[in-house]
Amino acid sequence: MRTPNARPRPLIAAAVAALVAAALSPAPRARADASAAITVAPAQRSWVFRDADGREVTLRGFNVSGSTKLYENGLLPFRSTADAAASAQAMRDLTGANAVRFLISWEGVQPAPDRIDHAYLDRAAEQIRAFTDRGVRVLLDYHQDLYSAHLFHQDSWYTGDGAPEWVVDAGGYPKEFCGICLLWGQNMMTNAAVRQAARDFWRNRVLTTSAGPVGVQDAFIRQATATMTHLKRKLPAQAFDRIIGFDPFNEPFDGGLGGASGLEWEKTYLMPFYRRFRAAMDAAGWAAKPAFVEPLVFWNTGFFEQGGLSSAGTLGPRMVFNAHYYDGARMTLDPSSASDGSYDAAMNRIRDRAAALGTAAIVSEFGNRLTGASSDRTPWMVRGMYQAMDYGVPGGDWWDRPASGGGVLSALQWHWDVYSGRHREPMNGNPGKVQTEGDAWNDEDHSVVRTDDAGRVALRLDQRVLDRLYPEAVAGHTLAFAYEDLARSGYGGAGRQQAWLTVPPSMPEVAALVKDRRYGVLVWRESAGAPTELHLPQSFAPAGTAVVSDLGVLDGLPSGGVIRAEPETGSATARRLVIAPSARTPGAVHYALVVADASATSERLAAARAELDAWKARHFTG
Repeated sequence: MRTPNARPRPLIAAAVAALVAAALSPAPRARADASAAITVAPAQRSWVFRDADGREVTLRGFNVSGSTKLYENGLLPFRSTADAAASAQAMRDLTGANAVRFLISWEGVQPAPDRIDHAYLDRAAEQIRAFTDRGVRVLLDYHQDLYSAHLFHQDSWYTGDGAPEWVVDAGGYPKEFCGICLLWGQNMMTNAAVRQAARDFWRNRVLTTSAGPVGVQDAFIRQATATMTHLKRKLPAQAFDRIIGFDPFNEPFDGGLGGASGLEWEKTYLMPFYRRFRAAMDAAGWAAKPAFVEPLVFWNTGFFEQGGLSSAGTLGPRMVFNAHYYDGARMTLDPSSASDGSYDAAMNRIRDRAAALGTAAIVSEFGNRLTGASSDRTPWMVRGMYQAMDYGVPGGDWWDRPASGGGVLSALQWHWDVYSGRHREPMNGNPGKVQTEGDAWNDEDHSVVRTDDAGRVALRLDQRVLDRLYPEAVAGHTLAFAYEDLARSGYGGAGRQQAWLTVPPSMPEVAALVKDRRYGVLVWRESAGAPTELHLPQSFAPAGTAVVSDLGVLDGLPSGGVIRAEPETGSATARRLVIAPSARTPGAVHYALVVADASATSERLAAARAELDAWKARHFTG
């Protein structure tokens, strides 16, 4: 018998003290403005997220966290509000993340068919506020994997999360067995208990429970409505504005197609469920927020692909196309390393699918494990994924065809777990199988952070990969964006360094300015009146950062003026680049080249500007 509301085990004493001290320190508060809420809106070539000022918003951050799958955490991302606050502060300071996908559990919300655990939701609300108070937007996610932990017995090789014990007990499922499964995800295809339970959910099987007959999907929708109603009432208006929407069901899988195709299954079962959830959002006061809907999990795995919501018609702005991406080939059979342009096709497929559905896209999970098989290639795999989400052509080609790179994809990496390697989770309630390493769940180890012995939240992956220049809010329409992070191929500064975003010989002054330096380029068409803002990585110290733009040229960033550096909301150390033209020219095309550690002469900066002016005229006219 699992006890999801048991008192969570603490971190080691030193870590507890540091986390609590950080949480109790005065934190910079998020500014109270209407720009926090976002909507889906049309752009010149696609659909994008926009804030209340009309700016095009890119969401970048992490999932918090896989610890929601664990009973030691009370089925929440954090064991306490103090831990959540320390984690949120570290994320904001170390990476400049402006969004998280915040996991909650159906089992946590509804431990019995006739009971909603409001205390669980209150704890969730406090942890959510740890992020919203620091200017971070939040995507709520009902997380499940393999449907439910309660399908698995104490000696199982695998486990799951999601549906409550009473649902599984009422289902009367067979003893689970995966067969020859090398990866836990194979349970979705070969484990009869997992497949039958999922099939029952999509067909809304009526279960006999202690509260009487209950349609299983009906129960889920009712508790989701109660959850959203409670959170709207519990959260202050400013915090609620920073909730961007809800992911109704993580990685939906069919449970058996019955001879149909994945597209037919999505049309017959998945989309009706999403429409029910969308109606629940409206009833609970969430009508202004989109549902972030995922396709059938197999749609882009590289193996046995099915689905993709292409039978769904047009989703429109009240739903977002919500995709995950993991490199199934390199995780299993492909021994090659990622390189420039490795993931362009995969990310362009997400861009194209969203455009066809008439809505914006987000990649709400991506990444790779940090220990074990394929982990030696993780740094450049993750680097390549970020590159392809920034722009969808090889870096060697970008300068010659920048407008072909596509829109900048919002993305939330899997995952951010401050308890990484410090868990004590009895797997499936078995005291003889206590999981301590990695994520403590199905032998995964994806967290990009850990808490060190001094209680500090420390990055496990190169900060150059995780703390990136990206356009947080663009006053108009983004026409092109690219970033060169120069991240090494190994861990801890080891491995090769190679530039992927290379300037052509036709632009020698720009090439000389950015040689062996981290840099980014943004091109946009002006429309909105608020400033354009880009997150500045920590390695872009204001005093050493150069900006070459049609709006001005600076060697070093001041704290005031048309082009300036400002603190990121909610952080005392992270900064953003703000570009606020003194006179507005709707329709004008602007560019900004941002270079770290430039140390350039005024003559070189002026020559680079002349080359960029000519480059803009060649590629961005009309």
